[in-house]
Amino acid sequence: MQQERTSLVLGVLLIAVGGGWLLGSLGFIPTVDWAWSLGLAVVGVLAIVLSGFDKVSFVIAGFFGLASVLSVMRQMGVVRVEVEIPVLVLASGVFLIAARSEAIPLPRWILKG
Repeated sequence: MQQERTSLVLGVLLIAVGGGWLLGSLGFIPTVDWAWSLGLAVVGVLAIVLSGFDKVSFVIAGFFGLASVLSVMRQMGVVRVEVEIPVLVLASGVFLIAARSEAIPLPRWILKG
């Protein structure tokens, strides 16, 4: 099951990178550093894939997912860095407070102790 999920995630990422690269090369979208932006997203996805959905992976995935989206928006000229960084700081606080919810489980490594 883990191998199936890994190959699916890798396939989707390759399609996203190739599609973004092609659209940028053809001039349909502004050129974006897709390796950086998708790398941020990969860190977020891997947090959940490798450790499962818990309070820690929720915060990590949320932060890096948002950082990825904001990175693309900044590179496209939609958001300035003076806005991007404060949004990430605010969102970090929101993710940390949301992770306190009982609906989000504790990490397994905490429960073992």
